[in-house]
Amino acid sequence: MKQRGLTRIHRAVAAGATIVAFAFTGCSTSGTSSSVNAGDGLNEQATLSYTIWDAAQKPAMQKIVDEFTKIHPNITINIDVVGTKDYWTKMQTAVSAGSGPDVFWMNGPNFALYASNGTLAPLDSSLVDTSNYPKALVDLYSLDGKLYGAPKDFDTIGVFYNKRLFQEAGVPLPTAGWTWDDFKADVAKLTNKSAGVYGIASAPYGQMTFYNTIYQAGGEVINAAHDQIGYGSPQAAEGVGIWADFIKNGQSPTIQQMTDTWPGDSFGSGKVAMFWDGSWGAAGYAKSAEGKNIDVAPLPMGPHGNQSVIHGLANVANAQSKHLAAAKAFAAFASGKEAADIMAATGTVIPAFNGTQEAWVKAIPGMNLQIFLDEATSAIPYPISKNTSAWNAIESDIIPQILSGKVSVEAGLADLAAKAQAELDKEK
Repeated sequence: MKQRGLTRIHRAVAAGATIVAFAFTGCSTSGTSSSVNAGDGLNEQATLSYTIWDAAQKPAMQKIVDEFTKIHPNITINIDVVGTKDYWTKMQTAVSAGSGPDVFWMNGPNFALYASNGTLAPLDSSLVDTSNYPKALVDLYSLDGKLYGAPKDFDTIGVFYNKRLFQEAGVPLPTAGWTWDDFKADVAKLTNKSAGVYGIASAPYGQMTFYNTIYQAGGEVINAAHDQIGYGSPQAAEGVGIWADFIKNGQSPTIQQMTDTWPGDSFGSGKVAMFWDGSWGAAGYAKSAEGKNIDVAPLPMGPHGNQSVIHGLANVANAQSKHLAAAKAFAAFASGKEAADIMAATGTVIPAFNGTQEAWVKAIPGMNLQIFLDEATSAIPYPISKNTSAWNAIESDIIPQILSGKVSVEAGLADLAAKAQAELDKEK
């Protein structure tokens, strides 16, 4: 499975594929980071390691590094790309051994676990002005009143679609205000088995697909207090069932097909007419074989709206860094306005720094990227808890079984709800 951005959770996300269960020893920020000011230690010679998981973003990250080292020529920064499949496993091993990178990417599902174990150095107001970022992201990367992650970017979900395939099937292009019924009807019409074209790809990645439809159906993945799993509700069954039906009806590749070939690649090659994906995917699809035919539409309206899940990444500094002042300064810089302008110009991700997103929209003029910004106003925060990965692991095991028809939607979600709740209860 090839994930974008987390997924990236970009994603990545996508959501729920990472297992992180570990205990750090001798890894506390107290007595170290709190006494370091922004200017202290920045004139010393230092070599920092910066670990990211998306190779597509490395060129932009290198430009950001180059700009930082122009200001601080005594500091060298080496970028290390570790794919999403291995990222958190390697991070766990390295940080536990005290040899983790100085600065690295962090996502929502893993943040609370790393921050609560003293792995991350707090970033005070002299380094990061939180008023420059969406409040939801500031809150996401804060713990006990301290900011530990400088928001780097954010993402929402849209419906990427192939205009050529719509036109060949005689299907009107999707527009704002279309509904689940419209969406389902279009999927059926666009499926052309003789041509090997599927109307949709029912990807088993929460952030990109079923998280959104659960909320659109009026349900929730986890409640606002982060102490109750919502998978046992009829609304959750409705939100997941829509994706299971597409596979059952032969309108989507099977789970095995999507395991063998990333569905985004199938979409980019014209074998899938529509694909729900994050804003992080736009640049890649623009460069794909079908790039000139690809555009993006808002999510269709479900029974309770067309909400998108919103998530975002942050740059964090390792509290164990031998050059902590430099690490914190670079983490802040890599999420600042200059860095945001560089990221926006590439079209890879939506920068989190307020006022810089418009450049991202204009970076790929052939796509209606404004929809990703518009969706942010009604978006639902990415569902997390202190140890999100524990119940995400159960989710990523059971959801594919449901979508493939190995278990019914109701039975599968009841099993998922019980097991996920048991993991959540351990956090109390």
